[in-house]
Amino acid sequence: MWRSLPPLLLALLLAGCQSTHDYLLEQGYPPAYADGFRDGCSSGRQANGSISAGFSKDVPRYLADRHYEGGWDDGFRQCQAMAASEERRQYEQQRNEDRDDDWQQDKSRGTSRALFGH
Repeated sequence: MWRSLPPLLLALLLAGCQSTHDYLLEQGYPPAYADGFRDGCSSGRQANGSISAGFSKDVPRYLADRHYEGGWDDGFRQCQAMAASEERRQYEQQRNEDRDDDWQQDKSRGTSRALFGH
């Protein structure tokens, strides 16, 4: 049940006013799972290079509490994947904008040559 929390849900929660931790608790997830998810999510973003996130893992709790462990693992994977996806989207957007700029510049040069013979 806990491993099926979709990444889209996480994105919507991060954009809203309610914290993911509070949402998970309201949905009936154990507090340990919600704690682990919060810590794993921060760690996943940090692992993907986010400077605003830090690695957070209560190792003794991770080893002793399967709910915390499951939440941490899920949070890490989902937030790392979301951060990588956003980074890839930004890269693609910049690449497309650069390609459009290059095309516009080539078009202007071609028009100039056609009109002025240069």
